[in-house]
Amino acid sequence: SITRSVEEGPVSWLVPGPLSHGHLSHSCRPKPHSIKMALQACRALSGKSSRFTPAFSARCMSQVATKPDSIGELPPFDYKPAPYVGPSKEEVLALRKEHLSPAMLYHFKNPVMITHGKMQYLFDERGRRYLDAFAGIVTVSVGHCHPEVNKAVIEQTERLQHTTVIYLNNQIAEYAKELTDRMPGNLKVAYFVNSGSEANDMAIMMARLYTGQYDMIALRNGYHGLTGATMGLMGLHTWKANIPHGFGVHHALNPDPYRGVFGNDGPAYARDVTDIIQSSTPGRVAGFISETIQGVGGAVPLADGYLPEVYKTVREAGGICIADEVQTGFGRTGSNYWGFQNAGVTPDIVTMAKGIGNGLPLGAVVTTPEIAATLAQRLHFNTYGGNPVCSAGGRAVLRVIDQEGIQAKAADVGGHLLKGLRGLAAKHDVIGDVRGLGLMTGMELVKDRATKEPAKEETAYVFERCKDLGVLLGKGGLHGNVFRIKPPMCITKPDVDFLVAALDQALSEL
Repeated sequence: SITRSVEEGPVSWLVPGPLSHGHLSHSCRPKPHSIKMALQACRALSGKSSRFTPAFSARCMSQVATKPDSIGELPPFDYKPAPYVGPSKEEVLALRKEHLSPAMLYHFKNPVMITHGKMQYLFDERGRRYLDAFAGIVTVSVGHCHPEVNKAVIEQTERLQHTTVIYLNNQIAEYAKELTDRMPGNLKVAYFVNSGSEANDMAIMMARLYTGQYDMIALRNGYHGLTGATMGLMGLHTWKANIPHGFGVHHALNPDPYRGVFGNDGPAYARDVTDIIQSSTPGRVAGFISETIQGVGGAVPLADGYLPEVYKTVREAGGICIADEVQTGFGRTGSNYWGFQNAGVTPDIVTMAKGIGNGLPLGAVVTTPEIAATLAQRLHFNTYGGNPVCSAGGRAVLRVIDQEGIQAKAADVGGHLLKGLRGLAAKHDVIGDVRGLGLMTGMELVKDRATKEPAKEETAYVFERCKDLGVLLGKGGLHGNVFRIKPPMCITKPDVDFLVAALDQALSEL
């Protein structure tokens, strides 16, 4: 078998036994020490013989680094995807490189090609099942291809696919009521858009129109989208293009309990907002915007007591307060339907997207009637916002969250997840912090717990290794050393046990 071609996958000389879908069968999975020996052999041979090319070595390492017996199998699942008959993974990758923007990066050195999804699982072109621990970047809230959402979308598509708000349609009107009924206080008016970036862009405009002021305050390490305006709100250099942006935006200290200068002292961080208003603005501001748990920035919760102090300060300066609930809304934190409720505050504007549509292009801005009226000063229009299909899908998501007790599940399963991750932290010194609420969680890797130096290489290894083991994680933070674990909220405790076991295996190999 050594003489077989690279295309045939020459691995049986290392570990005899059958292969299934490119992975070693259960009967011949190597133990961790065997994996390391096999990898060393691959590297040695690839450097000594022209027969064993770097491509062979890479393929070999991919084949032998398979799931060890110790983590077992994914929980049973009664779904089998139809056979995939489209272009090969290599052909798709070639098409993507030639015809899609190079800015569209993909995860993993050897990217996964996904052809099917069902609830908390994704399937590749060979039918291999993966646990989706990132939910399409925190977008799939109630499960991939949830039957209730699919049914609503299909039925509406067959009846009326598109019309705009210049005509009456029941879907958008009923959806607006059902959505705002879930909001506290006087947050009773919705404007539908297509994404979180659009929602935050509109929120800034509404704040400036309503207050007559220009200056906005945002947080360092925050993420609010990639339009020209929302890029200015962002506090992460990795996402900022070298173009004019951020006019009138001031960035306050990030109230990060783990890395921040004041630890978990929220009021201490809040004083920086007071200083900004007094030193960098006319003393009056348009508003303040923040996530309630920073998403792209690394699942960072805000320090205790921060938001109440800042909301008070901003309102005294004539500004309004905006809660970016794009990732934390719709029960994901478990303890409350909206993330801002965990801080005991009520904003003036709430922006939302991602989980609102379970993958549909849907976003919304919800505010008070008084603030909403500012848009009537001029004509304002969004061609696709709140179209009948997306509205029908969004309504179905709300029903599923209620009927299936999704928020309670997020609290219960999320608590189980945090317990498992904290157990790993007690075992592996490379874990510097475990944080989050419900199913909005993060785990940060560091080289040294005292200095908190980011463990970038270690994070990259565990990220790739978990993929090989069957778990697709998210990764973020300013230094790329935080695992963003935010699965579809239909995930189960047995799924979480598998996820924790995969992380444990990968961390043990460092």
